[in-house]
Amino acid sequence: MLSGRAKYISPYTDFGFRKLFGTEVNKDLLKDFLNELINEKGKIVHLTYLQPEQVGRNEYDRRAVFDIHCETDSGEKFIVEMQCAKQKYFKDRSLYYATFPIQSQALKGEWNYKLSPVYFVGILNFRLDENKKDGWYHREIKLMDTKEKTVFSNKLTFVYMEMPNFNKKEEELETHLDKWLYILKHLPEFETRPSVLHEKIFDKIFSTAEIAALSSEEMLAYEDSLKVSRDNYSILKTSREEGWSMGMEEGKVLGIEEGKVIGIEEGKVLGMEEGKVIGIEEGKNRRNFEIALNLLSLGIPVETISKSTGLLPEEIEALTNVKK
Repeated sequence: MLSGRAKYISPYTDFGFRKLFGTEVNKDLLKDFLNELINEKGKIVHLTYLQPEQVGRNEYDRRAVFDIHCETDSGEKFIVEMQCAKQKYFKDRSLYYATFPIQSQALKGEWNYKLSPVYFVGILNFRLDENKKDGWYHREIKLMDTKEKTVFSNKLTFVYMEMPNFNKKEEELETHLDKWLYILKHLPEFETRPSVLHEKIFDKIFSTAEIAALSSEEMLAYEDSLKVSRDNYSILKTSREEGWSMGMEEGKVLGIEEGKVIGIEEGKVLGMEEGKVIGIEEGKNRRNFEIALNLLSLGIPVETISKSTGLLPEEIEALTNVKK
């Protein structure tokens, strides 16, 4: 039985993403979403789904990465990827896979190297940069001339949607893209369809995503996909917690060592300062004794010498004995 009481499937699962965007019957959903995402309304009019093997996916990625490969009727290539678990070298991997639809355009024999644009679209359930949490969720990266700050080539574009940074509330949704992202982020949480999502295209996504409408085979596939998604989240969470714990321990050790070093340095400084004070005081005392001896040799009374030097009478008397 499917766990939980969600009404709609989660797009952040292999099954959910493919159910919504990876079938022939739902091409209109993907076209509408991509047209908004790449800011080219109406540009995508035809999509052909390609097999992962055609763009170099290895066996691991074919199991772990939720993606769709498509091509427009004008020859533009798209890699649409739903990535839930953060991966090391994710940017490098994006570059690597983007090269396959570029290389596949090579023609046998004479070829002038003219390329059709390639888009790598990543819908990410993590932040590319953990330090940027200020609502910056839409990144578009192109090859750039660093001196002139102009686009060097429009043939390769990376579009990343960092969903953890998309924090707009229902009343703050302004654009059609805002509404798409709101659906992708909150679909499993909806008990009823929000009134702001009234566009006709969304009728289909809500009816397609309804769990009650899934067949028994689809239900089992979704449950399995949901388990994988939860396992990935659990692994990521555990890794973060272990990293935090290790960081705390290392921090303690480093703090103790640093404390020792600082303590030694501060001890040196304090010792030098205290030494100066003691040295000054001893110097003053020695000078007072010298003055007292000189005054004694002149026959000055002990009481007068005590007042002049600050020495105690018995200390001066002791000097008298030394002098004798």
